[in-house]
Amino acid sequence: NDLTSARRLEFDISRLDRLANIGALSASMAHEIKNALVAVKTFTELTLARQPGSELGEVAQRELTRVESIVTQMLKFAGPSQPKFAPVRIHEILDHSLRLAQYQMSQKAIRLRRDYQAGADGVNGDDYQLEQAFVNLILNAVEAMGVGGTLRLETQVLAPEDMPAALHEGKQPPRLCVTVSDTGVGIPAENLKHLFEPFFTTKRGGTGLGLAITRRILEEHHAAISVESEVNRGSSFRVFFAPLPRA
Repeated sequence: NDLTSARRLEFDISRLDRLANIGALSASMAHEIKNALVAVKTFTELTLARQPGSELGEVAQRELTRVESIVTQMLKFAGPSQPKFAPVRIHEILDHSLRLAQYQMSQKAIRLRRDYQAGADGVNGDDYQLEQAFVNLILNAVEAMGVGGTLRLETQVLAPEDMPAALHEGKQPPRLCVTVSDTGVGIPAENLKHLFEPFFTTKRGGTGLGLAITRRILEEHHAAISVESEVNRGSSFRVFFAPLPRA
């Protein structure tokens, strides 16, 4: 049999698949760099208005380091970045993520409610990647709200019976749950199932990659994410981390 056509088709499919991967990677990197530059942009804008504080300078330096790391990974084209796991504190990561979004929150006079109930907030993770995931969730919440909205960040340790049924996998130890909720426009029911798909967006000028990247990062950390939303009432994203290590 003449296999020339089949081999040609296989070659073309492989080529198209590689081009698609390159396009997805480029878009993903651009989105990540854009997120990282939030702090730099904030630093520049506030410098024009007043003398910058030392804390903001440290934030800008930290984010520039992350940009360098992302660009290096892109140049090597080694595929999706792998997290470098180490003991981290979720409360510290949340607080730093909030500082990165502080300017956007102040522009809309967003009220912040923090309720850190989790006594044990330690997990094994990559602080840069987890920070990016939570910055995405926080900025999405801010964008969904008008002036004077309320952003709520909550943490708690849940027993297996308190977790969503979809996350039950037999008998599980308690899990650390982080909730990011807003009082924004909400998400229509028909859009919920597409929310974490790459390039799906309802925002003008949006890339549709923020939540897709967030889910990828959380999956690499063996964490799950769920969302509940009601139109004109707001949305709540809940992140469930892998079982906490025993002391």
